[in-house]
Amino acid sequence: MCCRYKEICKRYGHKCKVFTQCPGNLKKQIGTPDLMIFFTGAVAHKMVNVAAEQAERVNAAVEHCRSGSVTALADILENYAGH
Repeated sequence: MCCRYKEICKRYGHKCKVFTQCPGNLKKQIGTPDLMIFFTGAVAHKMVNVAAEQAERVNAAVEHCRSGSVTALADILENYAGH
């Protein structure tokens, strides 16, 4: 799915990073994104907490989605493009 997520993001003109597990240096790997999308059914609470803190620090938009489907990602990116 990581490759599919990257393809969808590229189609919408975005670069993306996909994390399926929480690396020890997640805070440094996240960087300064414009948007963070959390597929809540697929990630650990600790990972979401670390990423949410980083999102707040860099003033990034945050979206939570229960479904990790490609369609859900495309819908979020479609809505984000309008902002």
